[in-house]
Amino acid sequence: MNNNPMDTSFWGNSDPEKLINKYGAPLYVYNEETLRARCKEMKNLLPYPWFSVNYSTKANSNIELLKIIRDEGLNADAMSPGEIYLLVKAGFEPSQLLYIGNNVSAEEMKYVVGNGVTVSVDSLSQLETFGRINQGGKVSIRFNPGVGAGHHEKVVTAGNKTKFGIPGSLLEEVKTIAKRYSLKIVGVNQHIGSLFLDGKPYIDGVKALLEIAIQFPELEFVDIGGGFGIPYKRLHGEARLDLTGLSDVLEAILLDWMKDYGREVKVKIEPGRYIVAESGVLLGTVHSIKKNYEIKYIGTDIGSNVIMRPVMYDSYHEIVVYRNGTPLSSDDREKVTVVGNICESGDILARDRGLTPVKEGDTLAVLDAGAYGYSMCSNYNLRLRPAEILVTDDGGERLIRRRDTLEDLMRNYF
Repeated sequence: MNNNPMDTSFWGNSDPEKLINKYGAPLYVYNEETLRARCKEMKNLLPYPWFSVNYSTKANSNIELLKIIRDEGLNADAMSPGEIYLLVKAGFEPSQLLYIGNNVSAEEMKYVVGNGVTVSVDSLSQLETFGRINQGGKVSIRFNPGVGAGHHEKVVTAGNKTKFGIPGSLLEEVKTIAKRYSLKIVGVNQHIGSLFLDGKPYIDGVKALLEIAIQFPELEFVDIGGGFGIPYKRLHGEARLDLTGLSDVLEAILLDWMKDYGREVKVKIEPGRYIVAESGVLLGTVHSIKKNYEIKYIGTDIGSNVIMRPVMYDSYHEIVVYRNGTPLSSDDREKVTVVGNICESGDILARDRGLTPVKEGDTLAVLDAGAYGYSMCSNYNLRLRPAEILVTDDGGERLIRRRDTLEDLMRNYF
C-alpha cells in the first residue's frame, strides 16, 4: 500500500519535484490507493450488517476525496450546513448523514431538519431549541460519558473539562424535555477525543455510553464515536493502532449489549483522521537557511496558514527531504528548526528536529498531512491557499482543487 512517501510508488508516475514544478508550492498531494485502503479497514472493523462508518467531514472536505469515501461505502458526519451541502454535492443521501451540532442557532437546525438529516444535540438548552422548532421529531443525544482521550488537551472531547456532550447524570432531564416536545430519541452518540493509539480509553467510553443507551427503548442507532489514531512518528518506529484487538473487544461488548437490549441496533463509528491522514503529504520548498544565535532555521513556504496543526496542537509530523526528486537518507543529521513564511514567531513547523543537511531549493515533504491540513488552511497574511492533487490508482495525477489566485482575495468584496 502506497502510504510511505519514502517509497517512490506513493507519487505514481511522478516525483515531488516534478509535481511542484507543475502545480507550484506549497502543494497537497493525496494517494488514492492509501485512501481507499483506510476506508476498507474501517468498514471491515466489525463484520455485521448493523455496523457502519461515518466519515468525519471536518478532517478533509475536498469533494473529490468525499466521492471516493462515498464510493467505498462509508456514510458521513457533518458539523455545519456547509458540510451537509458539500456532502450532498458529493453524492451522499441525507439518510447517510448525521449532523452533530454544537451551540448552533434555531435557523441552522431548521436547515438540517429541512434537508432530511438527523440532528444530534449536545446540551439541554439545544434540546429545548430543537423541540421548539421540530416538535414530535426524531433526535439523537450526544452524551459525555466522563471518559476523555487525545494527543492534546484541545482535542479531548469528553470528560470533565470539555464543552461537549450532556453528562449521563442528566439523563432524566433529557427524557423530561423530550417528553415535553413529544420528541423521539432515536440515537445516542459520543466522541471522547482524537488520536488515540491505545484502545483502552475508547473501550471505557463505549461501555459508559452503552450503559446510558440501554435506558432508551426506541433507539435506531448508537454512535460510539471515533478518534482512531495514526502513528505520526512511524519513521521512528511508532506502532499502529491494533485494529484486530480493538475489533475483538468491541464485537464482544456490542453483542452482549444487544442481547440485553433485546434487539439489534445500528452501530456507527466516526473515524475522520484515520481515513485521510496518511493519504496526504504536504510539499514545500526551502527558500532560506540562517542561524540566529545558536538556532539554525530552515525557512520554507510551508507556513502555519497552510498547516495549522503544529502551531495549534504542538503536533508532530515527520519531514522527508527531497533533492532532485529523490528522498535523502543519511545518518548525518543536524538539529534544525523548520519555519514558514508567516509573520508570527509561532510559525514553526518543527522545532529542534534532526534532519539530513538541507540546502536551499530542496523539497520538504510533510507526512501524514491529509487530516486537518487543508481543511484548516487560511489566507492569513493574504497568503494564497495551495492546490490539491490526487495520485490515482493508475499512477497518474489530477488536479482536485486549484491554487488560489490574487483575484480570489477580492471575491467577496462588493
